[in-house]
Amino acid sequence: MKRIPSAIIILNFLLIASCTSTPLISDFSEIIGDSPSIKGKSKYLNSPYVTAGDRVYMVGHQNGSFPDLGWHVKGEMGGIWNHPIKLMDGFEVTLDWGNRSLKLDSATSFINYPFANKHTYDLSVNNLQIERFQFVPDGKEGILIQYKLENLSKNIQNLNLVFNGFSDLRPVWLGEQTQMIDGEDNAVFLKNTGAWLIKDNQNPWYVIFGSNLQPSEQSSEKSTHPGMGIAGNLTYEITLQPNEIQLINFSIAGSYKSKEQALATYDSIQKNSTNYLMSKKLRYSQLAEQSKLTIPDKDVQEAFEWLKYNCDWLIRDVPEIGRGITAGIPDYPWWFGVDSEYALQGYMAIGQTEIVKNTIHLIDSVSNVINGNGRILHEMSTNGAVFNKGNINETPQFASLIWQTYLWNGDHQFLKKYFPTVKKGLKWLMTENDSNENLFPDGFGMMEIHGLDSEMIDVAVYTQKAFADASKMANELGEDALANDYAEVARILKDKINEEFWSEDFSSYADFIGTDEQALKLIEDAIVRADTLNKPWAIAELEETKKSILRNPSRELKPFVLHHNWVVNTPMEMKIADKDKAIKALHTAENFVNPFGVFVTGIDRDASAGSDDGSFKGSKIFSYTGAVMTLPTGVMAIAENNYGRPDYALNYLKRMTRTFSYALPGSIYEVSPDYGMITQAWNIYSFAIPIVHQFFGIQPKASEKKVQIIPQMPEQWNEAALENVVIADNKISVFFDKKDKISTIKVSQTNKDWNLEIVLPKIIEGNYEIVKGNAEIITTETQILYLSKDPVIEIKMTSE
Repeated sequence: MKRIPSAIIILNFLLIASCTSTPLISDFSEIIGDSPSIKGKSKYLNSPYVTAGDRVYMVGHQNGSFPDLGWHVKGEMGGIWNHPIKLMDGFEVTLDWGNRSLKLDSATSFINYPFANKHTYDLSVNNLQIERFQFVPDGKEGILIQYKLENLSKNIQNLNLVFNGFSDLRPVWLGEQTQMIDGEDNAVFLKNTGAWLIKDNQNPWYVIFGSNLQPSEQSSEKSTHPGMGIAGNLTYEITLQPNEIQLINFSIAGSYKSKEQALATYDSIQKNSTNYLMSKKLRYSQLAEQSKLTIPDKDVQEAFEWLKYNCDWLIRDVPEIGRGITAGIPDYPWWFGVDSEYALQGYMAIGQTEIVKNTIHLIDSVSNVINGNGRILHEMSTNGAVFNKGNINETPQFASLIWQTYLWNGDHQFLKKYFPTVKKGLKWLMTENDSNENLFPDGFGMMEIHGLDSEMIDVAVYTQKAFADASKMANELGEDALANDYAEVARILKDKINEEFWSEDFSSYADFIGTDEQALKLIEDAIVRADTLNKPWAIAELEETKKSILRNPSRELKPFVLHHNWVVNTPMEMKIADKDKAIKALHTAENFVNPFGVFVTGIDRDASAGSDDGSFKGSKIFSYTGAVMTLPTGVMAIAENNYGRPDYALNYLKRMTRTFSYALPGSIYEVSPDYGMITQAWNIYSFAIPIVHQFFGIQPKASEKKVQIIPQMPEQWNEAALENVVIADNKISVFFDKKDKISTIKVSQTNKDWNLEIVLPKIIEGNYEIVKGNAEIITTETQILYLSKDPVIEIKMTSE
């Protein structure tokens, strides 16, 4: 029998479901049975997961419980959120046989799907098997939870199922700045619906929950969770015939506007849950097909696939404010400047282009309102309140984000729209933040360490890159004189960074340029830090640096290597380091890694770092001290590739991949391997740039309808493919194969109006042969260029 494509099955199913007048109760496990899934580890059942959605999301523990978790609003970052308000702290289900009861808060397994999750409760001693499945429909202010009860015995079982929902209608972080004041929750039982409707008595904030069944009993009481919430209880009489399976669908919906809106959403989810689930499944399968990676290393391949799903998890839509990617879950579920500036470059490379446009619009528009001078905000809550108007590095990084996005979309109007912000931002950067006029802006960059606000290496590097990119933007827009001015600043900055930030003694770029006084104060703080973390080697190094400063006092600004912060690698990340210095610095950076990646602050590593292979021991009060993170590790992968070392780059990708599914199946934590945010936006930067831009060498120039392919494959990848890479109105696929002394690269495109430019290294012993397609061949001293408009071009290289 001919196999019907899954998309057709899905669409036909949706058509049938939409024509059905009564609510369709389907076994969701069967619907998603062919979807990707990853089972969690038993030792991490008492750790968080997320059921993601763009309007509503839910955070609980993998064992099915809802402990109070999070630090940004202490104990309130879990539960069910409908930003800018929280709906519920969670819920509990208890089974009651009359003479005994059992609370379902100890699931024996947890399975994560790209768009849903499932908890399984092994109650075989009670002749029961129970599954809890949940997902958030796209664009809906609600969630669907399905319980599947299976009677494993040959006898009839009678029991009560009690659903306890804990409301907590409260404002988001910084809510008080927009007059969002929390009030007591009041509950009303809706007899016709069989659901609890709960309202905050000071605001038009509502949550409603119930099921497809009518409860036999209901009651309410004060919530056992902190806050001003209420518990609504619903009891259902269940009769299970021998070996029978019963399904119960619970819907939870909310609104921060009106009762009518909450009720409408609740009704819609109850009636259309199957339709919504199938739609979301289809959409996620399409995400998987974009920038589809196939490589020998199946761990890296799987991590890359799931990172595409993770990216979708982090979209937050608050129509009154905007739609954009957030930084991380559970404590950063709002919008950031710099997190987006890294992450969105990765989003473009995996084809999630619409959210890139939305996020840039949101950040730009709000930054213009609160700053008006081109400065880019750092952090904004979902009620529109801005916590930090912007660290120094975020303004130049915004300029580079605009250029990188333009390379992918080729949209002249996009560039024209945002170039005024870029120009204002660069002016603000240099006129208000460079008091000594040496072209190095002063102020905080990525390292938020107290006192590190002089002339920081990352600020200098990202400023240089911003001027280089702004010069190209000005050229595109016909502002030639400005383009020349910007290019000259970029040239000068590149030379100055290589001369003034370089420390030959440490074979590293400096953390910062500053005065002896600043350095000595920072050394004292760093010694306390190193002593607290028991890092004797760091204390000794810092003491020696202190002695050197005191022996050779100076009133001049000079470079200091104190913390070995990861940002010292940004000159290689942006490819502005002189090659000999770059190689030395890359070797130095290898001293500050563990099996999972690069330390945020190098002095935090210890002598056993190279052999550590366990959970990160974070402090009870949330802190990044001692942390290894994905962003610094990704920066190193990018840096290694920039200097022709793809095998070293792959090594860093493998380190990060060791943390994939380490705690939350299908995700990579912010702090490796299992601390901080359970999923983090900039992880995609750390994978997509090395893989898409560098290993496969895809360099888009969409405004010219041209794509350069400059591959540099790791030695271990004998076969590799990256398919359906979206570039404006074109899709590119690259296939690489290596057997013995023969290597083949094949590139295909869907738009015949575009030019492909394949750039390969010139080889002394061997030859190239065009196997398929036609191309103009241009030879230089070091490279061979193949220029083609054909839909497919295939080139074979034979080495002697």
